[in-house]
Amino acid sequence: MGAALNVDTEGSPMRTTAQARRAAPASQTAIRTLALAVLAAAATLVAPSAKAQFSMVPAPTCKEPVAPSTQEVEREFRVDASRHLYSCFPMRVYRGKLPPLLYGVMMVETELDAQGNVVDVNVIRRPAADEVSPWVVAMIKKASPFPAPVKLTGGGNLKFMETYFVDKSGLFQTHTLTEGQRNK
Repeated sequence: MGAALNVDTEGSPMRTTAQARRAAPASQTAIRTLALAVLAAAATLVAPSAKAQFSMVPAPTCKEPVAPSTQEVEREFRVDASRHLYSCFPMRVYRGKLPPLLYGVMMVETELDAQGNVVDVNVIRRPAADEVSPWVVAMIKKASPFPAPVKLTGGGNLKFMETYFVDKSGLFQTHTLTEGQRNK
């Protein structure tokens, strides 16, 4: 017996999907490719670039530090700097142990002058969520001036590193003052 031939309602032989693909002109393939590229570009333009909780940094609620930091060791100065940042943004500090999965973890080098003013903020390790990095940098800059690191600068600038742990809710902790992380 021979192979069966598929026919349409008018009695004409029908093509299989594979035959139709082979018979499709190159222009149709190019049109499909172009249409997919346009759809991908449109999706990128329409998608929000940042989560709402990271779209702005609130005005700091702290006052300018009146007393300089008396710390002689950079690690101890980070405690003063983190406490100052926490006092500036108490509504953004995560209270308690952090959840097991963090939205963003980033390492930042902050440079202060002898009066505690922020000179530069350099992101050393970027978080996976792109919207977190500019948010943390803006928070640091808005919290300026920090307590003056008079015993650490020798009249020059002080650079110190801090790691920031950021929750998806838009709350954070610094590594220096972290309360730890839950395992569940």
